[in-house]
Amino acid sequence: MAYTDIDKSDDYFNTVLYAGNGSTQSITGVGFQPDWTWTKGRNGTYGVSNHKLYDVVRGATKSLFGNLTLAEITQTNTLTSFDTDGFSLGNDTNVNASSTNFVAWNWLAGGTGVSNTNGSITSTVSANTTSGFSVVSYTGTGSNATVGHGLGVAPKMILVKNRNTTNSWEVFHTSMGATKVILFNRDEAEQTLSSSWNNTSPTTLVFSVGSAVSTNGSGNPLIAYCFAEKKGFSKFGSYKGNGSTNGTFVYTGFKPAWVMIKRTDSTGSWVIEDSVRSPSNSSMKVLYPNLTNAEETLNPYFDLLSNGFKIRWTSTFINASGGTYIFMAFAENPFVTSTGIPACAR
Repeated sequence: MAYTDIDKSDDYFNTVLYAGNGSTQSITGVGFQPDWTWTKGRNGTYGVSNHKLYDVVRGATKSLFGNLTLAEITQTNTLTSFDTDGFSLGNDTNVNASSTNFVAWNWLAGGTGVSNTNGSITSTVSANTTSGFSVVSYTGTGSNATVGHGLGVAPKMILVKNRNTTNSWEVFHTSMGATKVILFNRDEAEQTLSSSWNNTSPTTLVFSVGSAVSTNGSGNPLIAYCFAEKKGFSKFGSYKGNGSTNGTFVYTGFKPAWVMIKRTDSTGSWVIEDSVRSPSNSSMKVLYPNLTNAEETLNPYFDLLSNGFKIRWTSTFINASGGTYIFMAFAENPFVTSTGIPACAR
C-alpha cells in the first residue's frame, strides 16, 4: 500500500520568510527554482500591502495582485528573476519595503512552458505531474471552449485571472462543482454562474470555460493556476463549521505546511495559515488573501496536526455553526512516508 506520492514535500512547495531592505536582494532557501511565487508583507507600515503573484510562464516582473482586480502590470523593481534556490527582488514596497517582514509561498511547476493542444484553445503549460500543479497561459475566445492543463489527472481547484482587464479572479473548486464560482479577491459567497466553467467539470486533459470575460474574454490573455490532488501532499475539500472552540477536524492524510480556507455559503474572507510563520499551535498567525491587512496573531485559530487540521476558533470566517467551507492544503510531511515512517505531531 502506498501511503504517499511524495515523501519530501518541500521539494515542490516551500514557505520562506525574509526581511525587506528597501533596495535589491536575492532570497534563498526555497530549495528549488520556483515557478510560482506569492509574496505578502506581514508587519509595519508596509505590512498593509498587496498580495503579489509571479510565475515563470508570464515571466518575472509581471505582477498580478491577488487581492485586487487590477490587470497585469510590468514592474521592473518587483520580483526580477526566478533563481536556482529562490528569487531576486527590486525595491518595490509591496515585496521589499525596509523594516518590513515578508512571507513568500513557492510552488514548483515544470519550468519554461510548452505548447499544449489538448483543448480547443492552444495553451502554454508549465506542469509538474508529480506534485499536481500547473501554470497555464491561454488567449480567450469569448465562447465555450476547453483548455489543456497538462496534469494528466483532473484538477480539483483552478484560479483564473484575465491579465488585460479589471475583472475578478475566478475560482473553481471540486467541492462546489462546475456550476459554481467563487471570487478570490472578494469575501462573497459562491455564485451559480454557467458562463465561467460552461457547467463542465475538468477532465484529465482539459478544463472548460464559457463566455465569461473573467475566464475567457475574447482576445484576452489569461493565466490559470491548476491543482490536482496528490496523496500525502495536497488535499482539496470541504467541511461544516460547528461554532465551537472544539471545532471540526479535517483529515488531510498529512501534516499541513499551508492551509487556505474560504466560507462558501455566506460572506467571509479567505484565510491562510502556514507552519513556518506559526511553528507551534499555541500562536497562529493569519493572513487574508483578499485583503491588504497585516498579519494577525490569534490564539488559537486552528491547529495543524500530523494528519490534518482542527478548527479552534468561533470566527465565522472558518467556523460558523452549519457554515460550509472549502479548503486547499499542502503538506509539511505525509502522515506516513512511503517507507512506513509516521509524521510527528506539533
